[in-house]
Amino acid sequence: MTSHDVVALVRRQLQIKKVGHCGTLDPIATGLLLLTLGRGTKIQDLLMSEDKEYAGTLTLGATTDTQDRAGKILEEKQVPPLTDTSVREAFEKFRGDFYQMPPMVSAIKQGGVPLYKLARQGKTVEREPRLVHVYSYQISRIEAPEVDFSVSCSKGFYVRTYAHDIGEALACGAHLKDLRRTRSGRFIVDGAVTVDELHNSRPVDILDRILTLPEVSRMRGA
Repeated sequence: MTSHDVVALVRRQLQIKKVGHCGTLDPIATGLLLLTLGRGTKIQDLLMSEDKEYAGTLTLGATTDTQDRAGKILEEKQVPPLTDTSVREAFEKFRGDFYQMPPMVSAIKQGGVPLYKLARQGKTVEREPRLVHVYSYQISRIEAPEVDFSVSCSKGFYVRTYAHDIGEALACGAHLKDLRRTRSGRFIVDGAVTVDELHNSRPVDILDRILTLPEVSRMRGA
């Protein structure tokens, strides 16, 4: 499902016209998608500006044109012998503040046109590097050619590009295999309504679980 599909499902199931989402999930991604309903859409930009947390798997030895497994392979290289130290050194290069080049397959607009639409036309345009921040990361599994990790990062951060750049640092290339958003601001995926619940629960039961604006303000310490 796309993020737009989820919004359409909520509109249909809850009979609410005004529904927005806080940050598109990539096609291969799963996990938390914040939705705003009715008057809640007024704080959508505020919620989108908060930090995120993801869990993912990168595959070493191949780069793709989308920087994830959905794209076409551009180059393949042999994966060198990996050690815990060498992998951590590569991750450490992308900790704290640094500049990240947004991928061509992204929703950023150039001249009013999303980059992904230009990419579909086979076009590549110049992009401005973005200042991003990685607060912390964890590496949970290293089994070549795959590495499982989690990362806590600022808004506007591309985990696909993070995987790609770590592959460059290891001199063998990489792309993102799997991605799951586990947190956005104070919201965690474990407390979310699932798609199955949206399909199968009574609307009144879903509505009972929706947070009010005052509840969200208290969560955020406002």
